[in-house]
Amino acid sequence: MEASGALAGRAAPVGEAVRALVTGGTGFIGAHVVRALLAEGVRVRCLVRADSRTDNLDGLPVERVQGDLLAPASLRAAVRGCRQVYHCAADYRLWVPDPRVLYRVNVDGTDNLLAAAAEAGVERVVVTSSVGALGLRRNGTPADETTPVSLEQLVGHYKRSKYLAQQTAERWAGRGLPVVIVCPSSPIGEFDLKPTPTGRIVLDFLAGRMPAYVDTGMNFVDVRDVAAGHLLAARHGRIGERYILGHRNMSLAEFFELLAGVTGRPAPRLRLPLWLPLAFAYLQAAAARLSGRPPRVAPEAVRMARQRMYFDASKAVRELGLPQSPLEGAVARAAAWFRARGMVKGR
Repeated sequence: MEASGALAGRAAPVGEAVRALVTGGTGFIGAHVVRALLAEGVRVRCLVRADSRTDNLDGLPVERVQGDLLAPASLRAAVRGCRQVYHCAADYRLWVPDPRVLYRVNVDGTDNLLAAAAEAGVERVVVTSSVGALGLRRNGTPADETTPVSLEQLVGHYKRSKYLAQQTAERWAGRGLPVVIVCPSSPIGEFDLKPTPTGRIVLDFLAGRMPAYVDTGMNFVDVRDVAAGHLLAARHGRIGERYILGHRNMSLAEFFELLAGVTGRPAPRLRLPLWLPLAFAYLQAAAARLSGRPPRVAPEAVRMARQRMYFDASKAVRELGLPQSPLEGAVARAAAWFRARGMVKGR
């Protein structure tokens, strides 16, 4: 949908005079968006929480401002003077003791930031959603931005919170705020500090902790292409539209074969029935409720594997010029980065 009102027709070309605010710049995707902006000569400001790890920003020529998505006054100060906003921050956890935290950060936080952006009159906002907030096709064929889905069909509070945040962004676009929504699939690459669930698969594979797999599939993409997609969305994206930032649909078995080819480690050969890791995950979740420590495998992660999460990124390729880099390079960079940081622990 096209936005109405005075803000609708403004373009926001990336260039030297642009000051961009990036939320989530300390995270995986955000760190790459920051670097992509700097490479374009953009002056970058990063919103950083007081308790955030800043490893991914250390040494970069960026302005840091302390703030929080749940503190509107800090957001108004952070947005002031910026022409673009890239909202990459999110609470990306598949298990939390209190799910309300996810909704406050991902939904209310997005609303707070977009309100500040509207008040400041920014020229373009790119909101990072997720393919997890989109629908899936029952027959396993790739879904796109128009595949229908309801809140009740989504597995877990993380996906539901991102779905509601996406709807929030669309409402702001309808009010005239120049918002474009991007939906990354499963990114791979360096700077995956926490790591993300996809990064955890790579890390466990490198550490020899992947003796088996389940019959599922995902869409994978080089995280550098995801970052490029954010800048391309700011430059070419249609207001109020969603764009899937993805690349290659692969079964988990195929992905392990790719990992094996890049790293030289053997791919697992044993395929498990889904009920077995699901039972293990529920036992871990029960223990987590007692200990307060997150489970190694969240039940939501296993439940998501019931369907192949395949997606079609052709709209972003066609309208934005989204690059489609070979996954082998992304996997090699991820493996080298994990090893250099001493994160590969195991046999």
